[in-house]
Amino acid sequence: MAEQTHFGFQTVDAAQKAGKVAEVFHSVANKYDVMNDFMSAGMHRVWKRFTLDTAGVRPGQKVLDIAGGTGDLARGWAKRVGRSGEVWLTDINSSMLTVGRDRLADEGVLLPVALADAEKLPFPSNYFDLVSVAFGLRNMTHKEGALAEMLRVLKPGGKLLVLEFSQVWGPLKPAYDLYSFKALPLMGKLVANDAESYRYLAESIRMHPDQDTLKQMMLDVGFGKVDYHNLSAGVVALHKGWKF
Repeated sequence: MAEQTHFGFQTVDAAQKAGKVAEVFHSVANKYDVMNDFMSAGMHRVWKRFTLDTAGVRPGQKVLDIAGGTGDLARGWAKRVGRSGEVWLTDINSSMLTVGRDRLADEGVLLPVALADAEKLPFPSNYFDLVSVAFGLRNMTHKEGALAEMLRVLKPGGKLLVLEFSQVWGPLKPAYDLYSFKALPLMGKLVANDAESYRYLAESIRMHPDQDTLKQMMLDVGFGKVDYHNLSAGVVALHKGWKF
């Protein structure tokens, strides 16, 4: 029997999930930044800024941004590591990667880019000082395998940052559900002419492991220490894992 996994609230063959996720992001790539601002009322910029500012990245370090999309984190890492450092912008989706590469190039930020599957990273072991993934882990089919790959490419002493939608504080759940399943698809239809992709994105958030479960997953694949910080009452959480 074929391995099963979830695609939003649907159950699908694991081999089919990557293709279905790809269809979503091919569809939304050109409107991704506009929709992020609409969906989060601009808060995604605050969450990413917090991630950048608390990472402790220094000049000369090597950083890998996974599922980097339109390049928000990669741009920030490039500023922090300077000319002596190295930042790779990667994504499994060619449409998202093209938008990110072109956007950064238009701003004069020239970075190496790679079309890369997080479950099979094309980089040597013990190479990067920091790996980041923002709003991408929940779309991966085998999350443990992806986390293990992120651990592999980190140097001893290196750090993984996972910024992802998580489980909101209990009293806010009814309002959050109403927003997610009613307002979000409507905005997707009006702004991006694509309600179904944004319905999937809302469902994928609900299927993603909660804060403590993800922390344990990171420990289980071999991270020596994992902490997390809730942002916006748990709408988003930033997990930090260290390789010992």
